[in-house]
Amino acid sequence: MEILGTTLRVCVDDLESAVVFYERLTGTKALRFERAGVQVAAVGCFLLMSGPESELEVLRKVAATIAVKDVDEARQVLDELGARIIVGPVPTPAGRNLLVMHPDGVVYEYVDRNVA
Repeated sequence: MEILGTTLRVCVDDLESAVVFYERLTGTKALRFERAGVQVAAVGCFLLMSGPESELEVLRKVAATIAVKDVDEARQVLDELGARIIVGPVPTPAGRNLLVMHPDGVVYEYVDRNVA
């Protein structure tokens, strides 16, 4: 499994002001989308999320997003290493994702750019 990078997940109250800050910090423009009522902006290595508290409560339980070349391969490797697959792979606006609990109890999202 090839890990391509990580994204830090940040829940914010005011997405618009957070986007301005992170765009200036990283020197990149935000890529925006919505999922399950949550407004999301990907800015550099940051994934900003804003929305209903009930949705954010779940999202806060995921420590980070890890980009991989292929989510199916990641699932196989993680399963062999004793991680617990919570959900996925499932399609997202940008590819596919997989939620996994590592043996130490930390939950991560694995994503790829393979649009199904």
